[in-house]
Amino acid sequence: MAFILGPKEKKSRALGENLFLKPERSISQKSAMVRRPYRPGMHGKRRRNLSEYALQLIEKQKVKFSYGLSEKQLKKYAQKAIGSQKVSAPESLFRFLETRIDNVVFRAGIAPSRSVARLMVTHGHINLNGKRHDVPSAELKSGDEISVRENSLKTKLFEDTQKRLKETDLPAWLELDPEKLTVKIIGYPSLEQTKLSFNLALVLEFYSR
Repeated sequence: MAFILGPKEKKSRALGENLFLKPERSISQKSAMVRRPYRPGMHGKRRRNLSEYALQLIEKQKVKFSYGLSEKQLKKYAQKAIGSQKVSAPESLFRFLETRIDNVVFRAGIAPSRSVARLMVTHGHINLNGKRHDVPSAELKSGDEISVRENSLKTKLFEDTQKRLKETDLPAWLELDPEKLTVKIIGYPSLEQTKLSFNLALVLEFYSR
Protein backbone atom coordinates (compact mmCIF):
# COMPACT_ATOMS: atom_id res chain seq x y z
CA MET A 1 0.00 0.00 0.00
CA ALA A 2 1.34 3.41 -0.98
CA PHE A 3 1.27 6.27 1.50
CA ILE A 4 -1.43 8.81 0.71
CA LEU A 5 0.17 12.23 0.70
CA GLY A 6 -1.67 15.45 1.43
CA PRO A 7 -5.05 16.09 3.10
CA LYS A 8 -6.91 12.78 2.99
CA GLU A 9 -10.42 14.15 3.33
CA LYS A 10 -9.77 16.62 0.53
CA LYS A 11 -9.25 13.67 -1.80
CA SER A 12 -12.65 12.28 -0.81
CA ARG A 13 -14.28 15.64 -1.52
CA ALA A 14 -12.55 15.93 -4.90
CA LEU A 15 -13.90 12.52 -5.93
CA GLY A 16 -17.36 13.07 -4.45
CA GLU A 17 -17.19 9.97 -2.25
CA ASN A 18 -16.29 9.35 1.38
CA LEU A 19 -13.33 6.98 1.06
CA PHE A 20 -12.99 6.62 4.86
CA LEU A 21 -9.28 7.42 4.75
CA LYS A 22 -9.20 8.70 8.35
CA PRO A 23 -10.18 5.94 10.85
CA GLU A 24 -12.33 7.83 13.37
CA ARG A 25 -13.02 11.20 11.75
CA SER A 26 -14.40 9.78 8.48
CA ILE A 27 -17.35 8.15 10.26
CA SER A 28 -18.13 11.09 12.53
CA GLN A 29 -20.07 14.31 12.05
CA LYS A 30 -16.69 16.08 11.85
CA SER A 31 -16.04 14.43 8.50
CA ALA A 32 -15.38 16.89 5.68
CA MET A 33 -17.88 14.95 3.55
CA VAL A 34 -20.57 15.78 6.10
CA ARG A 35 -19.63 19.41 6.63
CA ARG A 36 -18.66 20.25 3.03
CA PRO A 37 -20.04 17.59 0.65
CA TYR A 38 -18.76 19.27 -2.50
CA ARG A 39 -15.49 19.59 -4.39
CA PRO A 40 -12.70 21.78 -2.94
CA GLY A 41 -12.13 25.21 -4.46
CA MET A 42 -14.21 28.24 -5.32
CA HIS A 43 -16.11 26.39 -8.06
CA GLY A 44 -16.66 23.25 -6.02
CA LYS A 45 -20.44 23.59 -5.85
CA ARG A 46 -20.89 23.85 -9.62
CA ARG A 47 -22.33 20.86 -11.45
CA ARG A 48 -20.06 19.26 -14.04
CA ASN A 49 -20.76 17.39 -17.26
CA LEU A 50 -18.11 14.67 -17.22
CA SER A 51 -16.71 12.88 -20.24
CA GLU A 52 -16.42 9.08 -20.36
CA TYR A 53 -12.70 9.37 -19.70
CA ALA A 54 -13.27 11.64 -16.68
CA LEU A 55 -15.74 9.14 -15.18
CA GLN A 56 -13.23 6.31 -15.64
CA LEU A 57 -10.46 8.42 -14.09
CA ILE A 58 -12.58 9.27 -11.05
CA GLU A 59 -13.45 5.62 -10.42
CA LYS A 60 -9.78 4.66 -10.82
CA GLN A 61 -8.75 7.29 -8.30
CA LYS A 62 -11.40 6.09 -5.84
CA VAL A 63 -10.00 2.56 -5.93
CA LYS A 64 -6.40 3.77 -5.80
CA PHE A 65 -6.96 5.91 -2.69
CA SER A 66 -9.37 3.49 -0.98
CA TYR A 67 -6.86 0.64 -1.08
CA GLY A 68 -3.80 2.86 -0.79
CA LEU A 69 -2.20 1.65 -4.01
CA SER A 70 0.42 3.17 -6.23
CA GLU A 71 -0.48 3.74 -9.88
CA LYS A 72 1.89 0.92 -10.84
CA GLN A 73 0.24 -1.55 -8.44
CA LEU A 74 -3.31 -0.81 -9.58
CA LYS A 75 -2.34 -1.00 -13.25
CA LYS A 76 -0.71 -4.37 -12.63
CA TYR A 77 -3.84 -5.74 -10.91
CA ALA A 78 -6.07 -4.40 -13.70
CA GLN A 79 -3.96 -5.93 -16.47
CA LYS A 80 -3.91 -9.30 -14.70
CA ALA A 81 -7.68 -9.12 -14.20
CA ILE A 82 -8.31 -8.28 -17.87
CA GLY A 83 -6.35 -11.40 -18.84
CA SER A 84 -8.19 -13.65 -16.36
CA GLN A 85 -9.99 -16.66 -17.84
CA LYS A 86 -11.40 -18.13 -14.60
CA VAL A 87 -13.76 -15.34 -13.55
CA SER A 88 -14.92 -12.02 -15.00
CA ALA A 89 -12.41 -9.18 -15.09
CA PRO A 90 -14.21 -7.08 -12.41
CA GLU A 91 -14.47 -10.14 -10.14
CA SER A 92 -10.80 -10.93 -10.66
CA LEU A 93 -9.73 -7.33 -9.90
CA PHE A 94 -11.88 -7.35 -6.77
CA ARG A 95 -10.15 -10.53 -5.56
CA PHE A 96 -6.70 -9.06 -6.12
CA LEU A 97 -7.64 -5.99 -4.09
CA GLU A 98 -9.43 -7.75 -1.26
CA THR A 99 -6.98 -10.62 -0.67
CA ARG A 100 -4.00 -8.36 0.02
CA ILE A 101 -2.82 -9.07 3.56
CA ASP A 102 -3.18 -5.43 4.63
CA ASN A 103 -6.80 -5.40 3.44
CA VAL A 104 -7.55 -8.66 5.28
CA VAL A 105 -6.19 -7.17 8.51
CA PHE A 106 -8.56 -4.23 7.95
CA ARG A 107 -11.59 -6.31 6.90
CA ALA A 108 -11.24 -8.53 9.96
CA GLY A 109 -11.47 -5.49 12.24
CA ILE A 110 -7.94 -5.79 13.60
CA ALA A 111 -7.09 -2.35 12.17
CA PRO A 112 -9.39 0.71 11.96
CA SER A 113 -8.26 1.56 8.42
CA ARG A 114 -6.16 0.15 5.59
CA SER A 115 -3.39 2.66 6.27
CA VAL A 116 -3.13 1.46 9.89
CA ALA A 117 -3.28 -2.15 8.68
CA ARG A 118 -0.34 -1.43 6.39
CA LEU A 119 1.56 -0.01 9.35
CA MET A 120 0.84 -3.14 11.39
CA VAL A 121 2.16 -5.38 8.62
CA THR A 122 5.26 -3.37 7.70
CA HIS A 123 6.26 -3.06 11.37
CA GLY A 124 6.18 -6.83 11.77
CA HIS A 125 3.13 -7.11 14.05
CA ILE A 126 1.38 -9.68 11.83
CA ASN A 127 2.17 -13.35 11.26
CA LEU A 128 1.26 -15.22 8.08
CA ASN A 129 0.86 -18.96 8.61
CA GLY A 130 2.81 -18.71 11.86
CA LYS A 131 5.73 -16.70 10.51
CA ARG A 132 6.45 -12.96 10.79
CA HIS A 133 5.45 -11.16 7.62
CA ASP A 134 6.09 -7.54 6.63
CA VAL A 135 4.98 -7.23 2.99
CA PRO A 136 1.52 -5.56 2.89
CA SER A 137 0.88 -6.39 -0.78
CA ALA A 138 1.12 -10.18 -0.25
CA GLU A 139 -1.80 -11.97 -1.88
CA LEU A 140 -3.50 -14.48 0.41
CA LYS A 141 -5.28 -17.63 -0.69
CA SER A 142 -7.85 -19.98 0.78
CA GLY A 143 -6.38 -21.80 3.79
CA ASP A 144 -3.94 -19.05 4.75
CA GLU A 145 -4.08 -17.77 8.31
CA ILE A 146 -2.90 -14.48 9.75
CA SER A 147 -2.46 -13.63 13.41
CA VAL A 148 -1.23 -10.84 15.64
CA ARG A 149 2.18 -11.48 17.16
CA GLU A 150 1.90 -12.07 20.92
CA ASN A 151 4.37 -9.34 21.90
CA SER A 152 2.56 -6.85 19.70
CA LEU A 153 -0.68 -7.13 21.65
CA LYS A 154 0.81 -4.91 24.36
CA THR A 155 1.38 -2.01 21.96
CA LYS A 156 -0.94 0.98 21.57
CA LEU A 157 -1.85 -0.11 18.04
CA PHE A 158 -3.97 -2.95 19.42
CA GLU A 159 -5.49 -1.40 22.53
CA ASP A 160 -8.95 -1.01 20.96
CA THR A 161 -8.91 -4.16 18.85
CA GLN A 162 -11.31 -6.30 20.91
CA LYS A 163 -13.91 -3.54 20.92
CA ARG A 164 -13.52 -3.06 17.18
CA LEU A 165 -13.88 -6.78 16.47
CA LYS A 166 -17.34 -6.77 18.07
CA GLU A 167 -18.43 -3.90 15.82
CA THR A 168 -17.02 -5.32 12.58
CA ASP A 169 -19.22 -7.02 10.00
CA LEU A 170 -16.92 -9.89 9.08
CA PRO A 171 -17.01 -10.93 5.40
CA ALA A 172 -18.20 -14.49 4.72
CA TRP A 173 -14.83 -15.47 3.24
CA LEU A 174 -13.01 -14.81 6.52
CA GLU A 175 -13.12 -16.81 9.77
CA LEU A 176 -12.09 -15.00 12.95
CA ASP A 177 -11.01 -16.33 16.33
CA PRO A 178 -11.33 -13.22 18.54
CA GLU A 179 -9.62 -14.86 21.50
CA LYS A 180 -6.46 -15.85 19.64
CA LEU A 181 -6.73 -12.91 17.20
CA THR A 182 -6.35 -15.18 14.20
CA VAL A 183 -8.07 -14.82 10.84
CA LYS A 184 -8.36 -17.68 8.35
CA ILE A 185 -9.16 -17.35 4.65
CA ILE A 186 -11.98 -19.83 4.00
CA GLY A 187 -13.03 -18.74 0.52
CA TYR A 188 -12.88 -15.84 -1.87
CA PRO A 189 -14.51 -12.39 -1.75
CA SER A 190 -17.59 -12.01 -3.94
CA LEU A 191 -18.19 -8.82 -5.87
CA GLU A 192 -21.90 -9.62 -6.11
CA GLN A 193 -22.26 -9.83 -2.32
CA THR A 194 -20.26 -6.69 -1.54
CA LYS A 195 -21.51 -3.12 -1.62
CA LEU A 196 -18.85 -0.93 -3.24
CA SER A 197 -18.61 2.83 -3.57
CA PHE A 198 -16.85 2.57 -6.93
CA ASN A 199 -17.32 0.91 -10.32
CA LEU A 200 -14.59 -1.62 -11.13
CA ALA A 201 -15.82 -2.02 -14.71
CA LEU A 202 -14.97 1.64 -15.38
CA VAL A 203 -11.55 1.14 -13.79
CA LEU A 204 -10.87 -1.73 -16.18
CA GLU A 205 -12.06 0.38 -19.13
CA PHE A 206 -9.58 3.06 -18.10
CA TYR A 207 -6.68 0.59 -18.30
CA SER A 208 -7.96 -0.99 -21.51
CA ARG A 209 -7.57 2.24 -23.46
